[in-house]
Amino acid sequence: MKVCTDACLFGSVAAGSGLPITSCLDIGAGTGLLALMFAQQNKEVIINAVEMDASAAEQARENVAASPWADRIHVFHEDIVNFNAGKKYDCIISNPPFFEDDLLSPDNAKNNAKHHSSLSLIRLLQVVQKQLATGGYFAVLLPFHRVDYFIDEALRFGLHLYRQVSVKQTPRHSFFRGILFFGHDKMVPQKNEIIIKDKENQYSVEFAALLKEYYLYL
Repeated sequence: MKVCTDACLFGSVAAGSGLPITSCLDIGAGTGLLALMFAQQNKEVIINAVEMDASAAEQARENVAASPWADRIHVFHEDIVNFNAGKKYDCIISNPPFFEDDLLSPDNAKNNAKHHSSLSLIRLLQVVQKQLATGGYFAVLLPFHRVDYFIDEALRFGLHLYRQVSVKQTPRHSFFRGILFFGHDKMVPQKNEIIIKDKENQYSVEFAALLKEYYLYL
């Protein structure tokens, strides 16, 4: 499962939110990308990274062990629905299954990573409702065509949108991803957009500023 540009962008936006956190839950941690970005940016946070795919969880453990933040990231090979650390979290992050209405791949591991077969959006919200602390926030990356649906469903679980970042590949493209932040308190949401590459097909100034702390060459 490759590291995608939009996942890196999500990690940067979420990790750099400036909101105070001491504990974070990464749902569907994959190979540990988001957990590592959070640990790099937030010096005090303790992260539980939960991944149900065995090979991905093992690679996440290897990546964490090779990082400077191994003492603050704990990787669990477990289904998030059954996971219970006995506490609630200041921050929950997730890059959940994509492409719920698209064709399945013959690769079961990719299906679990990209489809609702392993974790539906409703089940994700149920988990967040159970695990998010009062005053905490939940950040999620979604295909843009799922954004409005997810915002409506989140309200049913007492989660209110307070920030939405819509993402385009270039100025001529339509939005293809949405980065959403939710909390328990109702407020007027902030909305903005990020364009990954400019009309010359170079990384935009805003994108470069967000990712410069993570990319080796930018």
